[in-house]
Amino acid sequence: MSTKIRSAALVGIDAEPVEVEADVAQGLPNFTIVGLPDTAVQEAKERVRTAFKNSGLTFPRTRVTVNLAPADLKKRGPSYDLPIALAILEAQGDLRAAASDRLFLGELALDGSIRPVAGVLAAAVMARTMGLKEVFVPAANAPEAALVSGLAVHPLASLDEAVSVFRDGIPFPTAAPADFVPAAFTTADFADVAGQSQAKRALEIAAAGGHNVALSGPPGTGKTLLAKALPSILPVMTEPEMLDVTRIYSAAGLTCGGPQVIANRPFRSPHHTASGVAMIGGGANPRPGEVSLAHRGVLFLDEFPEFARGCLENLRQPLEDGVVTVSRATGTARYPAKFMLVAARNPCPCGNLGNKDKLCSCLPAAVERYNKRISGPLLDRIDLFVEVPRIAVSQVLSHDRAETSADVRARVQAARDRQLERFAGTGNVTNSEMGGPSVKKYCRLSPEDEAFLLEVSEKMKLSPRAVVRSLKIARTIADLDGAEEISRAHLAEAMHFRERSK
Repeated sequence: MSTKIRSAALVGIDAEPVEVEADVAQGLPNFTIVGLPDTAVQEAKERVRTAFKNSGLTFPRTRVTVNLAPADLKKRGPSYDLPIALAILEAQGDLRAAASDRLFLGELALDGSIRPVAGVLAAAVMARTMGLKEVFVPAANAPEAALVSGLAVHPLASLDEAVSVFRDGIPFPTAAPADFVPAAFTTADFADVAGQSQAKRALEIAAAGGHNVALSGPPGTGKTLLAKALPSILPVMTEPEMLDVTRIYSAAGLTCGGPQVIANRPFRSPHHTASGVAMIGGGANPRPGEVSLAHRGVLFLDEFPEFARGCLENLRQPLEDGVVTVSRATGTARYPAKFMLVAARNPCPCGNLGNKDKLCSCLPAAVERYNKRISGPLLDRIDLFVEVPRIAVSQVLSHDRAETSADVRARVQAARDRQLERFAGTGNVTNSEMGGPSVKKYCRLSPEDEAFLLEVSEKMKLSPRAVVRSLKIARTIADLDGAEEISRAHLAEAMHFRERSK
């Protein structure tokens, strides 16, 4: 007898339908899985067989063939354990209710319990698109899958429970969706950063419009502290943004045993020894990289020039397009990557170039080599360049309380709300995402201001891309001021934060 159970394969952050077919026929005892399975799927034979025994079920002592269709789609991971087990039980006639119109995912432990798996949210979205009404997932994944409206999500804790549901007709429990509740901030507060008013202003503009920032200054001036305080002023994520980010983390397996909903904007800070694959994504079993895990949040690269040149150059395309396409011989996966880049760097290898109190010990050639580690095209994609100078110790010890993150965040949220209203229905969320037509529509200048922009850009030798990015920054500054039109003051401040081309 042959049966079919529906499951799903994860491709990037999306899911593709998979039919798990099982046939139990006469012959010598043999258990075969076909359909382009990887090692983890092949090992399901031992997990399923042992889970049957420890759940009090009888595994067929005949020829068992399991096919994962379509056969040309690579099947990875342990999420097929549960559908394989149910397909075999149905083929034996042990299940009363047909399960071919439902979706199943789950890894089996040897004692028959069901462990959480990656990509459940993507599978639930696919199930709704296919018109399925019910999905059965591990209990730990159920709140995540229940985020998809229009689906009845049933949590399963063990194989024995799954069998009792279909064989004995026990009512299905239904999971409630996880809460979209941001966690309390545990990062530094802007009030904890002494001085550095210009850097704080740049980060406020960056947070409001989703712009990229480069912080440059001697060691110990607060660059890292400023970056770590940035999440405390970022606006609250909308529910669509939370779902987008949660899909990425689910595909990476980071919601298994962790938060079911990523409600806070991500803050990723990889070490400078990170490889290009770790940064961009991919690998033998493709998974999202740091740029995608920072989607709708912040990617902080401390000691920016110390990263491998190839790793940094990999950032150019996602910084421009907001998406990463990973192509391998086995297929292609696309990962969203709309993030804010915050890069911190020293002015030279010793860090004292331009310092009045300490003499720089670097030779001119060493300084030039150090700065050339970051290419011009990559620097051209950074919107705001900020010097973070050394401050007096008396400022650090001062008890005067600076402006808090809550105060700054209120302005940032108001500016971001204006952008959400402006770009409603366009797919854009922030000013940094505007394309050419949107820039022309929302960044109009008076003839006098346009002449001012041309004059300044020629003096600074800015590229056309840098000029457009300056217009976007000016639009964000105007949003922070609550202004409908971009003024000369907004343009001047935007150009102040541009790095002069050499």
